[in-house]
Amino acid sequence: MLYQIFTLLLEVVVGLLSGACLLRLYMQYLRIPMSARSGNPLGRFVFALTDWIVLPLRKVVPSVGALDTASLVAAFLLQLAEFGLLWLLAGAAGGLFAVPILALFGLLRMTVSAMTGAVIVYAVLSWVQTNSVIADVLERLVSPLLVPIRRVLPLIGGVDLSPLALLVILQIVAIVLGNLQAAALLAF
Repeated sequence: MLYQIFTLLLEVVVGLLSGACLLRLYMQYLRIPMSARSGNPLGRFVFALTDWIVLPLRKVVPSVGALDTASLVAAFLLQLAEFGLLWLLAGAAGGLFAVPILALFGLLRMTVSAMTGAVIVYAVLSWVQTNSVIADVLERLVSPLLVPIRRVLPLIGGVDLSPLALLVILQIVAIVLGNLQAAALLAF
């Protein structure tokens, strides 16, 4: 019971921090303004959660073009710490080489889950026509994935089904990642 509670708390904390690192990476890649002056409250939140790990890493890990690799490395290191700690708590059973693979798959699955959540919130907000900064940020986060789908999938009765199609695609990706993770772990 205590192990399950600790695992849950660890997963929530690391998920929040590494998810914020991934969001920072993606928002900077899309050039979404994140400063306090921009009025984007999500930017301030992301900076508050990630500056402690991303800023020191930037001194060692250079950016690659528009890609903030320090944020990506930070997210991976957080996942690595989570799975390493869980590996130790489980009695260090199995190969240590499985820990980085679990961390990589954890990062990929978190990306899919975060995008799934963003698409759902975007779809709901698109129905109520809010003029908020968060709705604009969500639209900018989700649009790069919806545009190719919208080229193929026309409006049906005036309704945009591209968010639904994207959700189905993301669920398929999650299933594939789960199976790949299981196969990779069996190899160790």
